[in-house]
Amino acid sequence: MPTLDRIERALHASLQAIEGAGRPPRLAAAMNHAVFPSGARIRPQLVLAVARACGEDDPALTDAAAVAVELLHCASLVHDDLPCFDDAATRRGRPSVQKAYGERLAVLAGDALIVAAFEALGRATGQHVSRLPALLATVCRGVGMPLGIVAGQAWECEPQVTLRDYQQAKTGALFAAATMAGALSAGERPEPWRALGERLGQAYQVADDIRDVVGDAQALGKPVHRDIALDRPSMTRELGLDGALAEFHRLMDETEAAVPVCPGAAGFRALIRHEARRLVPSDLGAIVRIEPLPLLHVQAA
Repeated sequence: MPTLDRIERALHASLQAIEGAGRPPRLAAAMNHAVFPSGARIRPQLVLAVARACGEDDPALTDAAAVAVELLHCASLVHDDLPCFDDAATRRGRPSVQKAYGERLAVLAGDALIVAAFEALGRATGQHVSRLPALLATVCRGVGMPLGIVAGQAWECEPQVTLRDYQQAKTGALFAAATMAGALSAGERPEPWRALGERLGQAYQVADDIRDVVGDAQALGKPVHRDIALDRPSMTRELGLDGALAEFHRLMDETEAAVPVCPGAAGFRALIRHEARRLVPSDLGAIVRIEPLPLLHVQAA
């Protein structure tokens, strides 16, 4: 089954599993609005790709890890778009959850998606239940305190912040959780995969900073020029556009170098080079909305 089809099927199943008679219908609709249609799905694709590279032997557990990581990412976007943060009217080219369903349901939908993420992991009682504690701990560290995406969002509320710490927590932490969760779901050590996730996540954040400056809101599917409007730290504000471009390419080079030795290493490196060209093309005018990736296919160990 193609990777993206596998992810979409698992996500639909995870939300259907928590629906039932008596549920608040508008909350269920808001949760579905937050998850579908898809964005790039890069985080769950990383889970699946690393699991394959490590010799995936428990697809149900891998799917649960991928679902958990993506639902947590979607929840973070719902909360990020709230009036108390970005007050974003659009997300993925259509109204954000808070615009479509109101602020109260957006808060509840984000909260419910967080719970749904861990429910998905809890239901993964398949062949290797003994792997669940480490998986849960890894996903929790990617989301919570002190270094997860919640901490990354909280740095925006502090009077002083080190930009790299902020961006590592805001974006790099969940990317690292995705690559490490892929290894854990396949019964392999996660640490060799941490650096790959961290560097790729940091590069995505720098690319997002660049796109916020030179991108088009309609093409990207979300508002632009928000970092300056919200007085939010960014690599373009700290280094200028040329400096941010240099930092992006440095991080992508480090990402490529961080691919562990595995049968799928060449495929990962090819993907990373493709991603660098897609995220920040040499012609900045060619920046468009991030679309789903069909290239995360690696050979199993």
